[in-house]
Amino acid sequence: MRTFYLTTTLPYVNADPHIGFALEIVQADIIARYRKLRGDDVFFNTGTDEHGQKLFEAAKKAGKTPQEYVDEYAAKFRTLKESLNLSPDLHFIRTTDPHHIEAAQEIWRRCAAAGDIEKRSYKGLYCVGDEAFIKESDLVNGRCPNHPNMDPVMLEEENYFFLLSKYQKPLLEYLSREDVILPQWRRQEAIKFVEQGLEDFSISRVKEKMPWGIPVPNDESQVMYVWFDALTNYISTLGWPEDAEGNFKKFWQEGEVMQVAGKDQVRFQSIMWQAMLMSAGIKTTDKVLYHGFITSGGQKMSKSLGNVIDPMNLVQEYGADALRYFLARHISAFEDSDFTLDRFAEAYNADMANGLGNLVSRVMTLAQRNLDGPVELPELDFPQDYREALDHFEFSRAMELVAERIHAADQKINATEPFKLVKTDPEKGNAIIRDLVIELAVILYMLWPIIPEKGHVIWEAIKTNTKPENLFPRKE
Repeated sequence: MRTFYLTTTLPYVNADPHIGFALEIVQADIIARYRKLRGDDVFFNTGTDEHGQKLFEAAKKAGKTPQEYVDEYAAKFRTLKESLNLSPDLHFIRTTDPHHIEAAQEIWRRCAAAGDIEKRSYKGLYCVGDEAFIKESDLVNGRCPNHPNMDPVMLEEENYFFLLSKYQKPLLEYLSREDVILPQWRRQEAIKFVEQGLEDFSISRVKEKMPWGIPVPNDESQVMYVWFDALTNYISTLGWPEDAEGNFKKFWQEGEVMQVAGKDQVRFQSIMWQAMLMSAGIKTTDKVLYHGFITSGGQKMSKSLGNVIDPMNLVQEYGADALRYFLARHISAFEDSDFTLDRFAEAYNADMANGLGNLVSRVMTLAQRNLDGPVELPELDFPQDYREALDHFEFSRAMELVAERIHAADQKINATEPFKLVKTDPEKGNAIIRDLVIELAVILYMLWPIIPEKGHVIWEAIKTNTKPENLFPRKE
């Protein structure tokens, strides 16, 4: 049995969960469920990032303490486990958890012991949206390209710095491995960034100005920079550094380690975080999968444009499995993809109501009416082409293979007309129906990582030889 560790990034809890994070967590959940079905021992992690200036200011504006504010939003993100049908054993970490705070301080101490942290004065432009300093050369129209609606602010203070510049050669060696970043053009992007020269980055803030953060070891006047703190969650969730239950050794040191992140995270996840791990003497991440952004009507989603899509509204109307299926089949794993309500509704009717739902109804109606009992199924496994697609995280391709089998099964019913054949040649007609039930079971197995709730309903129908109620009612 292989051990496999998988984590999303931690969403910043300054707003309700949005469709972009729904994409990330659903992609990760599909991977986790697929690997479990392949027989792997999987540790799957997510959580919430709860420190930093943005949250401190948002809490103040809301008239709440920072802890009250993050508690409220963390609770909303916890509900995603049920509302998006995520894996029941999904681990959830908060960066305000006491153990995480201890782990963040320990990785600081180890980096300091390695001679990679020093205190110095700094003056530069700071993007509150990214919680990071930004070079003037990176500005677009005088603003951070990730936050074009926010003016960067000039900060001048004495902070601690992580000596990232020391890690140019080790990082290039790490990035030379083809499998450390997918897709490949993101790896080239990371290599180019490192080759241009690395600058040391600030990893603390003056507590008097911004008190909402983890205290810096041996310096009560400073709190940790939110990124240095938050990145440590990937190992603190495993019980590092004590590792009382052995999960860190089992899943990080000896297992396959994979992260899922958005395309704007390359600098943080594959450069800063890997350098921190190198400094602390910890194994680097084996692979990071970077997904694109979800746009709406060809534009980036933003509250000011009024085109933000709330995934919970879709779940309430269509069900979580319908959203999961759409994200897997119609949203690119690597490129930006457009998401509109009209496109979603159209795909739902085509894929779920007229596609899968209709096939289940046709096959199980035939089985219930004509067979004496449940069909004896062979041992189920993923077809080779499906495995190759998901092994390369080509979710859309995997779903196309499923759609092709659904269409082929429908065509087989139309061509053979078993509902007529059972009257003239019962043995032959029933043999076709049994084959259709077996094919439905194979289709279900391929869909199990994507639609776990409805998958269970279909499985029970096959096991009991009964037609289920309408799984995906058509929407007008």
